[in-house]
Amino acid sequence: MDEQKTAVEERTALEEATKCVDGLYDLRDHYFVNNGVEKASERTREIGEKMMEVKEHLDKLLGMCNKKSQYFYLLGKTLNVMATYDPQAQEALSRAVKLDPLLVDAWNCLGECLWKKGDVEAAKNCFTGALEHSKNKMSLRSLSMVLRQLGKESQERVDNIKLSVEKAKEAVSLDVTDGVSWYILGNAYLSFFFSGAQSPGMLKQCLAAYARAEMDSVSSSNPDLYFNRAMVYRYQEEYKLCLEGFKKALTYDPAWEDAVKLQEQLLKYLQNISDLIQNKGKLKPKRLNTMINSLKESDLGPYSGSKYTSNSGQTINLEHVMLNSLNVGFNENKVISGKVVGIVPQEEPIPFTFSIVDKEGTCFPVTLYNLRTGCGVIVGDTVAIPEPYVQSTDFSENDKIFKFLSVRVDSPVVMVVNKRKLGRDKLSPSVLSFQAKSE
Repeated sequence: MDEQKTAVEERTALEEATKCVDGLYDLRDHYFVNNGVEKASERTREIGEKMMEVKEHLDKLLGMCNKKSQYFYLLGKTLNVMATYDPQAQEALSRAVKLDPLLVDAWNCLGECLWKKGDVEAAKNCFTGALEHSKNKMSLRSLSMVLRQLGKESQERVDNIKLSVEKAKEAVSLDVTDGVSWYILGNAYLSFFFSGAQSPGMLKQCLAAYARAEMDSVSSSNPDLYFNRAMVYRYQEEYKLCLEGFKKALTYDPAWEDAVKLQEQLLKYLQNISDLIQNKGKLKPKRLNTMINSLKESDLGPYSGSKYTSNSGQTINLEHVMLNSLNVGFNENKVISGKVVGIVPQEEPIPFTFSIVDKEGTCFPVTLYNLRTGCGVIVGDTVAIPEPYVQSTDFSENDKIFKFLSVRVDSPVVMVVNKRKLGRDKLSPSVLSFQAKSE
């Protein structure tokens, strides 16, 4: 009879402890839903205080609990609630899985803890081990996360990123309503795009996954979601949306220095572009006129003569046009040329940005992607760009108006500089930096 009573008491105590730990995670995951973004600066402190309350409750449970594996799991999960690594959490979770190797939730929690520590390989082993016992969304999406951080050789990293996409898709398929899985899938698509598979469709899939993540109450409060999406918009030169993303990230994490820094850098970059266009590179009128007057048809190099034969043998008709005649979007069968009158200074190397003037004196900025570090053009160079893609920027921020058309060049090998096409030695895939801290 006493044994039955003890078992009931233990079960009741474990249920109560589990409820307390679940309440702690509910506070963390739904903090903004229940408190609003106005209390964002209080979130970390309140979660920390709640964590200590739950830990004290668990300490009382230790003496009456025979299921030590469950106790250490709950203790480790409690200590692992914060964004930073806690060695005590690792110790407790390690004891839990040692006592019960089939405790999948503990393996997942330990993997997350080791990820925070920076031991990515050990984290991967936790998630793959958990999947051997049970196919679950948390192990799959966490495995997707760590795979993107592994690989010594270039091809190995690419293969891991491809596998990362597949694991994230599997996680989503197990629960299509889970926003965290959608967020991690979005990050996987983003990594795949910048691993060399630069298909525009990949970024569309990335943004679609982020949109699904935003529909979930938990992942919609994740500042990383908005930060990473802002970085995609930055790459796509959708500057207004980019700035809105940084602001949204700061709403949920007001102390995030990177978001503040990148927001300021982008505004400075846009102002530099505007100044360069307005002043046409700040060149003296005499030098500017000399450069404009020196422009001639032969500057088109291999694009002169109204036709061009590509490496595949295809003949493309090209009409030499002035910058003012370009339309927003893809300008098929057109070619432009101009003198480089200025380089736009910026702290980020991507894209390499410069401005050109054409024969009519019109000035356009040019953004050049996938350019090897240390390469580029200098003031005075003559460039020609076939079938230019034109983007329009038109918005205001902080009482400043940013309104200009720009030419985007995704590969340097299509561009002619001083009558010669740039070689493939100037080509290097662009790399985007984005956050993975809270996946």
